[in-house]
Amino acid sequence: MKVFSNTFDDQGRLPGRVAHRRVDRADHDARAANRNPHVAWSDVPEGTRSLVLAAVDVGIPAELDDLNRTGRAVPADMPRQEFNHWVLVDIDPGLGEIAEGALGEDGFPGGKPGPEAAFGARQGANGYRGFFAGAPAKAGGRSGPDGPCPPRNDGLVHRYVFLLYATDLERVPLDGTFTAADVLEAIDGHVLDETSFTGHYSLDPSLA
Repeated sequence: MKVFSNTFDDQGRLPGRVAHRRVDRADHDARAANRNPHVAWSDVPEGTRSLVLAAVDVGIPAELDDLNRTGRAVPADMPRQEFNHWVLVDIDPGLGEIAEGALGEDGFPGGKPGPEAAFGARQGANGYRGFFAGAPAKAGGRSGPDGPCPPRNDGLVHRYVFLLYATDLERVPLDGTFTAADVLEAIDGHVLDETSFTGHYSLDPSLA
């Protein structure tokens, strides 16, 4: 199975229009269009009944005390953890691609609606729901794609991995609100193939 994007090259830089925040040299950073990137696939294995797509930042700092604080820096060698930005299930493999912006723009505040999505798919809650748990107006449902928003004082360029799974499931057996972790557990034993592509992004002007 193959996967690619017309929005950016594999191992290339994500454009600001698919981010949650973009570099603004006058004021550190600013709201961005927050569109989903284009995703296309081919050579789906025989027996595939649906696809699952997930996007994760694999480099969120394990300690959040210094995030975006003026005069403080998040060291590049700080321990890191994963943060989910997008999970989409029940994708028709015959669709072939998801257009850039097909799942909406500008999900702030409160995130994009869900779980129902375009073309019969469903989207789960992303990591911003937990991150904004103390601010209900911002947390909202936080479904669907919410793009990169790495700390602007982070010395590390963040790596965003987009993972595509071919499954033998017509429908992922989850209802209501679900997360990427829920999906990965639900499709365990049903994955026929998987592949990925990666983009990079930073809000530090010296790294962007």
